[in-house]
Amino acid sequence: MHETGAMKICLIISSLSAGGAERVLSLMANHWAGKGHDVTLMTLASVASDFYAVDLRVKRVGLDLMRASPHQFAGAFNNLRRLGVLRLAIRHAEPDVVVSFMAETNVLVLLASRGLRLGVIVSERVDPSRHLIGTVWSWLRRRLYRRADRVVVQSEQVRDWFGAFVGRERLTIIPNPVNVTNESNNGVSMAGMTGGRSNRPTMIGMGRMTSQKGFDLLLKAFSIAVRELPEWRLVLLGEGEERSALEQLAERLGLAGKVFFPGRVQTPQAILRQAELFVLSSRYEGFPNALLEAMSCALPVISFDCQSGPSEIIRDGIDGLLVPAEDVEALASAMMQLMGDPAQRARLAVQAVHVTDRFGMEKVMALWDEVVEAAVAACR
Repeated sequence: MHETGAMKICLIISSLSAGGAERVLSLMANHWAGKGHDVTLMTLASVASDFYAVDLRVKRVGLDLMRASPHQFAGAFNNLRRLGVLRLAIRHAEPDVVVSFMAETNVLVLLASRGLRLGVIVSERVDPSRHLIGTVWSWLRRRLYRRADRVVVQSEQVRDWFGAFVGRERLTIIPNPVNVTNESNNGVSMAGMTGGRSNRPTMIGMGRMTSQKGFDLLLKAFSIAVRELPEWRLVLLGEGEERSALEQLAERLGLAGKVFFPGRVQTPQAILRQAELFVLSSRYEGFPNALLEAMSCALPVISFDCQSGPSEIIRDGIDGLLVPAEDVEALASAMMQLMGDPAQRARLAVQAVHVTDRFGMEKVMALWDEVVEAAVAACR
């Protein structure tokens, strides 16, 4: 730490591709750089894979270490190589503290930083009881996390899970921040995404198109609800391995012309502000950014009450609706309730925007400041 109070902070994650953890880390880097800290944002992937931009004051380092391994022995060799390159990169950055995101990267950072005089904070960004990382990575996580100065999680449920093998004094809950912007839509409109039809009420889902996000459940629920309210349409923002399967499911459910897949957008808040309703259909979560962003845009929201996060964001019946996890019929019922009741949607929307008071950038980053300062002090 320097006399001015500024710190040298190194943030590490696998990549800055489109995703919630990646978005949060880029926001943190920009915030700390704006506060005068010396910030390095390091990824195992190359800079070429970046989806999120960072402040010009942030030192952006892409290590280009994410080559696929054809077999187990190659994988072991690649990880040893990654450790060596990562350790050299950390030493070159000379940080006071390292903040790492995501389980596998956290393990690598804890191994690579052994013996270096710096604080180490690792952060889990998803429910570890549902998000499986493999036997070896799980074994390493259980043994290495207790060596971190702090382990940051996002909910009470996840803190309880890690409490079994990480001392609770090392565990800190810090939710995701919601960053309100006045971003322009850069010419991207709801009408443009839906074939020029702009006069129909729109429901939005947003996230990576993987099993975790439960878009298959959302499509099934929407197919029930739209029979009663056929004027509605559904827009699913995002990309992922299940996109093709989801498009085929929409066809089988008879949703042609009612469901649209425009892909990723750089300005999601500008699109969210053009919708009437947002639905989170995840099977499990960490602390869903998409839900925070939708509420900050004054959208009424419905979410499965999955582990973990939604119940700590939505105040059921006040600023959104929670329904039993993975219950398609219950989700369809809640959707029909709000789709058919503009007054209730408006009432929930008025309260939803207060999410910015509860999880605003300055408030959440003050919690990060406390953890970083404690880790640096413990190291010294």
